[in-house]
Parts: sequence; C-alpha cells; structure tokens
Amino acid sequence: VQLQASGGGLVQAGDSLRLSCAASGRTLYAMGWFRQAPGKEREFVASISRSGGSTYYADSVKGRSTISRDNAKNTVYLQMNSLKPEDAALYYCAVGYPGDRYSYTGAYPYWGQGTLVTVSS
Repeated sequence: VQLQASGGGLVQAGDSLRLSCAASGRTLYAMGWFRQAPGKEREFVASISRSGGSTYYADSVKGRSTISRDNAKNTVYLQMNSLKPEDAALYYCAVGYPGDRYSYTGAYPYWGQGTLVTVSS
C-alpha cells in the first residue's frame, strides 16, 4: 500500500483547509490522520472505518474537522475549519485495521509521507 498525502499549506488562523490522501494497492482499510508538531509526539487527529460509516475525532479537532472517504477513488479527506496556530503540524495519513485502537499510531502499518500545515496568527 502506498499513500500520497496532499493539501497542506500556509493559512491564517480561522481559515479552512482540506487534506487529501490517495491510496494505491490494497485499500480496504480503515484510514486515519495523525499530526506531529516540532518537538512533539505524533498524535491522533481523526479516523474513518472502511465503509465510512464510523468516524472518530480527537477532542482538539472535534467540531472543526470532518473526515470522509471516497472508496471509488481510494482517497480519504480531512476538512479542517477554523484553523488555529496549534493545528500547525506535519499531517500524516495512515491505513490499517485498527479496530478499537484507531487512535494509536501502532495500529496502522502503512503511512504516507506527510503534508505540512502552517497556521499564522
């Protein structure tokens, strides 16, 4: 499985951004987004089940972000609104069969290269 994340950029606080992650190869996986800011550990952002019927969010982005997927395009999206400076990070997409462990990095065997989100105040 290969993952290609895109959509990052420099935005101002309060702006919106949509990240995309295109998967190739075997794609019947749950998909997740994680982020890592400089000097911090990688943290969970959002996850979506294989069917798209279940979604999960970190408290820090809940209400401001929406994860979705298009299985016909093997692509997962993360729509982020009302961005804050603390949302700035390198965003990674990942796929796997995490089950209830959807917020754990170790539950995802496949990772993309990351796309950088910078938020100016």
